[in-house]
Amino acid sequence: MAAQWLLLLLLVLAAGGGVVQVHGQLDNLGFISIDCGLPENAAGYVDSGTKLRFTSDAGFINSGTNHNMSAEYITPSMSRSWHNVRSFAVGARHCYTLRSFVAGLKYLIRATFMYGNYDGLNIAPVFDLHLGVNYWTTVNISDANTPEIYEVIAVVPDDSAQVCLVNTGSGTPFISSLSLRPFKDGLYPMANAAQGLVLVSRVNFGPSDGVVVRFPDDPHDRIWMPLSKPTEWSEISTMKKVHNMNADSFEAPSAVMQTAITPINATSPIEFSWDAQPNVNDPSPGYICVLHLSELQILSGNAVRQFYITVNGQFWDPRGFTPQYLYTNAAYNTDPNHQFHQYNVSLNATANSTLPPILNALEVFSVLSTNGITTAPSDVSAMTAVRDKYQLVKDWMGDPCLPKNFAWKGLGCSYAVSSPAIVTGLNLSSSGLSGNMSPFFGSLKGLQYLDLSRNNLTGTIPNNLSQLAALTLM
Repeated sequence: MAAQWLLLLLLVLAAGGGVVQVHGQLDNLGFISIDCGLPENAAGYVDSGTKLRFTSDAGFINSGTNHNMSAEYITPSMSRSWHNVRSFAVGARHCYTLRSFVAGLKYLIRATFMYGNYDGLNIAPVFDLHLGVNYWTTVNISDANTPEIYEVIAVVPDDSAQVCLVNTGSGTPFISSLSLRPFKDGLYPMANAAQGLVLVSRVNFGPSDGVVVRFPDDPHDRIWMPLSKPTEWSEISTMKKVHNMNADSFEAPSAVMQTAITPINATSPIEFSWDAQPNVNDPSPGYICVLHLSELQILSGNAVRQFYITVNGQFWDPRGFTPQYLYTNAAYNTDPNHQFHQYNVSLNATANSTLPPILNALEVFSVLSTNGITTAPSDVSAMTAVRDKYQLVKDWMGDPCLPKNFAWKGLGCSYAVSSPAIVTGLNLSSSGLSGNMSPFFGSLKGLQYLDLSRNNLTGTIPNNLSQLAALTLM
């Protein structure tokens, strides 16, 4: 199921019909969209498909180099955002910092990648994506001509978020675009401060015209891929608006819910499946499945549509489901399933039902832990201020202390099991520092040693630095 959805997605996106759209600043929708690799002095542009605006990524990252995709992979119908990339040949971790967030708000974050042999090496890389300090996914580029799309729904705890590309030794990381869409707090309640939702599949069942539904038909700019199987499923559709419930947890768009499938053989179930994808970072992945349901026909007389939903033979609700006419309903598991190698979902009519089951749309997510320990926020602020004041072009990106193997060069950190890391040492000798000594050094309350030798600093030592009780060597 997931493989077929992904194939359809890639074919449509490569043709330009559903490419991720991005804006570099918050617009009046709260959207942020970034064309990675667009030159800093290049004007932004409006995508012809969604009418959403792209801007350069220059204000979000200060490392990497811009490249154009090889001309042989560019087609007239290809959306412009695929034409260039930003790549990172030097260093282990490179992070985009996205600001102006509302702390605690839920966001959809989408990253896209198309190699296009931009470096002339014809070597498709494999690398990791991190959301802050948390592992998000492994980007596995299959070939030069296939776009890859990765998406997560997560709560951002601060007023900024960082998306990091991590070199794992299997090729140079790169990125084509990065986009963020704000969600209402009540949407996708399974995404919370402790876990995010990584997209596996998002399917619009029924339409055979190949049209991808996204913004503006979906105000949240989710990408809904069409899927039909004429030999197995009959399509049901309506031109009438399908309404969301009050306090709807998903707000599936009417354009998606207006089509549905039922089995051609009325006594047959609707079935689909996906395979678990364990990895080193998550050897036992958990999955959330959301079925979007709405009755699209006026049922006459004693007609009844009621069905059971089972996952690997286990009932979600032994009472069965009866979708409401022209209103969105959703059936989903609130706790992730972990125990299976393959997940088989079946919709079977109950004994009382006179009609076969119906299914309008589907989303499948794997669960991402987002409760990784970070550096103390005050230390992050202080180190960021020091970096920016002295314009230090180092590998100082992402969280200063974590993950441990990506701690900023020259930092010493103290780590506890369940509390934030703190900066205890800072060696900036021979770093070309000039001007006065930043008072933000004194904001590192756990600092024990500070080496600023062989620089061109002038002026007096800030008062707050002399008040650091733990500082023993300077």
